[in-house]
Amino acid sequence: MTSEGSHDFARVRRIVKTDEFSSVFRLRPAQKTAHFVLYTRSNDLPHARLGVVVAKRFAPRAVTRNTIKRVTRELFRMAPLPAVDCIVRLARPVNTKQGPATNAALKAILRAEIARLFSSQRAPREAMPAGTPPAGTPEPKASP
Repeated sequence: MTSEGSHDFARVRRIVKTDEFSSVFRLRPAQKTAHFVLYTRSNDLPHARLGVVVAKRFAPRAVTRNTIKRVTRELFRMAPLPAVDCIVRLARPVNTKQGPATNAALKAILRAEIARLFSSQRAPREAMPAGTPPAGTPEPKASP
């Protein structure tokens, strides 16, 4: 088993099941950048977990998709996050089939955006329980 503070990316630190992804996606996005959306949900584990969704329609080349995943995992491992489930989803195209798959400029842009997402989660904030509606959602009215 891994020790707390380890910089590995073991299976226990990943969101792998479809229903786990779905439960996090049901909540509103926690943070958005030009290309990415971050969804978060508190968990009952002693550590944070990560899921990464990179659709082929937004990153047509496998090299680009793998780079995005690699950079995201690297920054996740280094970020001191509270016990939350995080899903990083690519929401807009980063390049085309004709453009370069990866280069230093693209990696720098990706790294800056993903780091911004995780830095917004570092501050200790009150994490919502799994079934709590997001702030600003009207409460259901009691029927007479």
